[in-house]
Order: sequence, then structure tokens, then C-alpha cells
Amino acid sequence: MATGERGRGAAPHIGRRPETETRPAPDRLWNVIIWNDPINLMSYVTYVIQRLFGYPLHVATKLMLQVHHEGRSIVASVEREKAEYYIGRLHQYGLQATMEKGAAGS
Repeated sequence: MATGERGRGAAPHIGRRPETETRPAPDRLWNVIIWNDPINLMSYVTYVIQRLFGYPLHVATKLMLQVHHEGRSIVASVEREKAEYYIGRLHQYGLQATMEKGAAGS
């Protein structure tokens, strides 16, 4: 084999994945929902949303008002394990919270 022909057409494609490799489908996101209750003060709910989710005051206030006026608010859309963590923490703060599957495109 001549030196100039060495490796022609046989060079490996770096960064290319084999045809048979499959990637797992991304996990569907879950919505964390806070429900309205007659017990907790609006200022307390705002505080908990800020503390737990790290939202600024104006975002936490908007979410709290949605809970107050509409009866519920989706405060996060996250992976299932993280949603379960948030639900547990919200319950520790004395808030009523559940989770539901997010939209298929989430």
C-alpha cells in the first residue's frame, strides 16, 4: 500500500454514535401544585414559595394570588423525584400540595 493511500475512507468518525445506540426518552415533567386553604396567611404562602423555590417577591406574590383567586397554582414543573421532594417540603410548611403529570411536550 502506498503511503498516500493509507487510511483513505477508513478514518473513524469521531463523535459519531453507532446506529444501534438509543437514547432514553426524556422523563416527563411533573407539575407541583399548591392548593388554597383557609388556614395559611397569604404572606406566609408567599414566604414559603420564595424560600423553597427561590422566586423573587413579585413572582411568589403572583403565584400566591393565583392560589387565592383560582384555588390552585402550578409553582414548578420538574422531574418526578424533585416534584416529590417539593411536595414533602410544602407539607412540612403546612401547605396543601399535590403533583400531576405535565403535558406530553413538557
